[in-house]
Amino acid sequence: MSGITRRHALGVTASAAAGLAFTGSARAAAPAAHSGPADQPGSFDEVYLGRRIQGGPTGGHGGGHHGDHGDGYAIRIDGDDLHIMRNADGTWISVINHYEPRATPRALARAAVVELQGAALVPLAPSPSAV
Repeated sequence: MSGITRRHALGVTASAAAGLAFTGSARAAAPAAHSGPADQPGSFDEVYLGRRIQGGPTGGHGGGHHGDHGDGYAIRIDGDDLHIMRNADGTWISVINHYEPRATPRALARAAVVELQGAALVPLAPSPSAV
């Protein structure tokens, strides 16, 4: 006899699988470093599906009644501001695609154009209590 039983071999295999699963989930749950100016996306200005989309750094933080959730970056569709936010993992969301993060501001602007289906972008207005 070799000294190893089927029960022991299954236990070792299960332990190894659990360890790998734990390592993978810990890595996925680890907080991403907050992105700073070094990885700020570049500017773009193009016509996409007949709509002009523009994006670029705003040159600072703050401003506006919602603050600067775009992390110093702004997107415009046909000249109107698209309210955007940068997530902690570096992805981007907008008021139009709030539950569908995109990797880049350009991809976010394009997804918003598709979702608008030709409708005008209506700017966010402050609530009456905020005025």
